[in-house]
Amino acid sequence: MKQFLQRVLLSLAVASVAGCSDISMPSLGGMFGGEGGGAIRVTESKRTNPNAPLLKYAASIRINRYMDARKMGNPRKIGMGAENVSGMSGKDIVLDQDVATVVTGAMKTRLDDAGFQVSEAQDGNALFELSGVVKELTYDVKVRDEVSIIIETTLKEMSTGKVVWSGIVVEKNDRFAGVSGNNKSDVAMYLRKELGVVTEKTTEAISTSLMVTHPELFNLTPGTKAIPGVTVLIAPTVANTPASTLPAQQVAPTPAGNAAVPVQAYLPQATATSGLLLVNTNPTRAKVYLDNVYYGLSPLRLEMEPGVHIISVKMEGYKMVAEKVSVRKGDSTEMDLSLEH
Repeated sequence: MKQFLQRVLLSLAVASVAGCSDISMPSLGGMFGGEGGGAIRVTESKRTNPNAPLLKYAASIRINRYMDARKMGNPRKIGMGAENVSGMSGKDIVLDQDVATVVTGAMKTRLDDAGFQVSEAQDGNALFELSGVVKELTYDVKVRDEVSIIIETTLKEMSTGKVVWSGIVVEKNDRFAGVSGNNKSDVAMYLRKELGVVTEKTTEAISTSLMVTHPELFNLTPGTKAIPGVTVLIAPTVANTPASTLPAQQVAPTPAGNAAVPVQAYLPQATATSGLLLVNTNPTRAKVYLDNVYYGLSPLRLEMEPGVHIISVKMEGYKMVAEKVSVRKGDSTEMDLSLEH
């Protein structure tokens, strides 16, 4: 009996070793190439954002791929892990795509969610062209997770090549992973959050600057404001950039001579499937949010999906005002909100 048990145990041990011989741990090379299971995935979701506006502004932007100006050597490496991270092997923290691709995708998503017409770099019918440089993007796992992101973005007029806005957004933050430590999903979630802060600030800065010089593209009253964390290098002014200098919005070329057809900026209206919401504030040029999504500065004219929405209005130096509003299809609803100190 004893010899039988020894033979059984020996057979199990051999089978275990044989099974392990087929298991390959992800190598550093595999991680760098995004092939190993240790690479971090922070790409944007393919699903439609339910909070994004249903209608796009007349302002159209084509996005060029951001440049990676970091000194990492590997375009997918973002830092080091001094502490163990569950789900990863080795000390290098790498993404499943290169940093330039991740940043470009994040900016495209933010602009699309903000209501811009966003297109790829080869589109020649856009009014504006966006490009940028990733100066820094690091994620180091130490006693605390440390994230540092510095991204410069430039927006040009397609017709003239003139820079209408340029700025740098800096985001430096850290967090304590907790007594249980980090895992790969935690790292991806935190990095996605911090990159979202940078792209959101960049998008808001671009929006407010364009609203100053080209309000006809947004159906908004001109206005601008400073955004914390954004250092503006170049920004337009109403005095030296008249709205008449903006080329007419164009649509895709038609077969007859590839002629571009100019169209007017869209004016929201109540329709058989949507309602019209008019938002007025006292004072004007307050930030208006619908269902926690920023839509612009008051007064606003918005075509909205029917139903009950939460509207909140914010302005520096004033108390926030928040109310519910019912939007009915084929009908107009007007709100007058007063802000108090």
